[in-house]
Amino acid sequence: MKIVLDTCILVSAARSRHGASNALMALLPDQRIQPAVSIPLFVEYRATLLRDENLGGRTEKDVDDFLDYFLSFSHLQEIHYRWRPALADPDDDFVLALAVAASCRYIVTHNLRDFRGAERWSVEPIAPGTMLKHLEALM
Repeated sequence: MKIVLDTCILVSAARSRHGASNALMALLPDQRIQPAVSIPLFVEYRATLLRDENLGGRTEKDVDDFLDYFLSFSHLQEIHYRWRPALADPDDDFVLALAVAASCRYIVTHNLRDFRGAERWSVEPIAPGTMLKHLEALM
């Protein structure tokens, strides 16, 4: 199944080896799930991971190498339509648009409230721990 990983999941995994975000990222690639990525989300991933507070001793090359690896098993989705605003924070609309365009069932995020209303498009915002439980059930 295709999923969208909100930027906060990559940041959480990069900043701590503990927790559900890191556990989820450590599973990848996994044949049960495939992250969907769009150009705007990739740009946000990179810009956010390159912030000083998120680098944690890593270099720009380390971040780029990780993102290259991440893209190697991700589904790159073009988005040919746009609707605005659909969510309370219009800055999150492009993540929802990606999920809809790629037919994703879930947006994995720590910011569940930011994606309230995504259900109208059959997309469910879930926490990374919940995603891990869903994956365990699929085994």
